[in-house]
Amino acid sequence: MTASSPISVPLGDGRDYAIHLRPLADAPALLREAGLAPHQCLVVTDATVAALYLDPLRNALEDSGWTVHTHIVPPGEASKSTDRLTALYDWALGLGVDRQTPVLALGGGVVGDLAGFAAATLLRGLPLVQLPTTLIAQADSAIGGKTGINHPVGKNLIGAIWQPRLVLIDPATLHTLSERDWTSGLAEVVKVALIADAEFADWLAARWDAVLAREPSVVASLVQRSATIKAKIVAEDERETRRRAILNFGHTFGHAIERVAGYGTFTHGEAIALGMRAALHLSRTLSPDESFDRAEALVARLPVPPGLAQISTDALTAAMSTDKKRHSGQLRFIVLDHIGQARVTADVTPDAIEAAWKAAKNA
Repeated sequence: MTASSPISVPLGDGRDYAIHLRPLADAPALLREAGLAPHQCLVVTDATVAALYLDPLRNALEDSGWTVHTHIVPPGEASKSTDRLTALYDWALGLGVDRQTPVLALGGGVVGDLAGFAAATLLRGLPLVQLPTTLIAQADSAIGGKTGINHPVGKNLIGAIWQPRLVLIDPATLHTLSERDWTSGLAEVVKVALIADAEFADWLAARWDAVLAREPSVVASLVQRSATIKAKIVAEDERETRRRAILNFGHTFGHAIERVAGYGTFTHGEAIALGMRAALHLSRTLSPDESFDRAEALVARLPVPPGLAQISTDALTAAMSTDKKRHSGQLRFIVLDHIGQARVTADVTPDAIEAAWKAAKNA
């Protein structure tokens, strides 16, 4: 893979950082560019990713003078827990970390969230480096500084915004994903296209067979375009007080699905794909637009397992009450006015929510 120009995330106050589409082996050079001198570092990963990519990363770092400590967690959403976080704290503090010790998150969204929250809170902040290896992480979760763990009440309710010093995306790592993980990740790619880039949505629809086949040039392009959109939105609204909220399109519904069905019944991407079906129905209700036919056709290409129809609509709606995007006690939903333009609204009736769930179940 040839190096491409980095994507900038301009936050100001000396916290700007770059997203690099480069081989994982370039990590030591990029750490130096980001002002991180060889010292000790903490690599947090999961067992699946460790078997594939930990040794090459560790060898590259050690060859460049780093002392590498590794912490491996079980794969899956259950690792975003207080128990795993405490174990991570105990391990890191036992090594005698200091404020110059970077935390390298090697893996998908779970690892990025867990390691990122540990970095945000250990010694009141350690440098964070995101090394995402899944499509969801490369296109979305590794960019923008959201970190955290789950709570029995709901998903991602404990966390912090802690921006990385750099993000290194190696699209080659996506070719070891299972088919289900790949298509789940495509939900976040489709999401950013629908909310912010109509041309990208059309590009995806026209190349869908190549996307599913993971043709290398297509993969690199869709990752770069997704990351560029996410970086631009984050730079405009780092703390989600305004425009960044549109990145939650489908998530108010999707997080409720994950909670009620049980984490692991649907992947995160599958839950978001179902959530986007509901959100598109809600969008039609509020502001009908002819582009919604194309949007629904694109979302329908995202495969999801059966089972949503058997889940109680009342239970799903009740689960929304814990959504962290509430404002002044009101649920807020992200809807489209048309492909490429999204907005936040709280002007949604209980009947409209019920109809949106029905549409998602019947799609």
